[in-house]
Amino acid sequence: QVQLVESGGGLVQGGGSLSLSCAASGRTFSSYTMGWFRQAPGKEREFVAAIAWWNIGSTYYADSVKGRFTISRDNAKNTMYLQMSSLKPEDTAVYYCALRPKYGSSRYSSDYDYWGQGTQVTVSS
Repeated sequence: QVQLVESGGGLVQGGGSLSLSCAASGRTFSSYTMGWFRQAPGKEREFVAAIAWWNIGSTYYADSVKGRFTISRDNAKNTMYLQMSSLKPEDTAVYYCALRPKYGSSRYSSDYDYWGQGTQVTVSS
């Protein structure tokens, strides 16, 4: 099994910055992808960003966050990060980290097998 634990959520003013972390433990895989998703009240869970855990670690972003959010990884710590800047009220959501234990990244939540408990991010206007 895999355990994913997010941290770093909170309340921030519009235009501000916030950083999230996701620490993975448990079973290991040779090739996998980790991603961030978010879900706002009354809305479906949506893709935010993903990073491949092989080779150079290709990254992928939703258009809505491109240029404002940066996803990164620390192999030694088995930890993924999401640096969020220029935050907007519409970024308010519960942010989830997820792991896809296969080669090949994906923007679809159904392709991820393991999920964290989520962390709340609230951006005030």
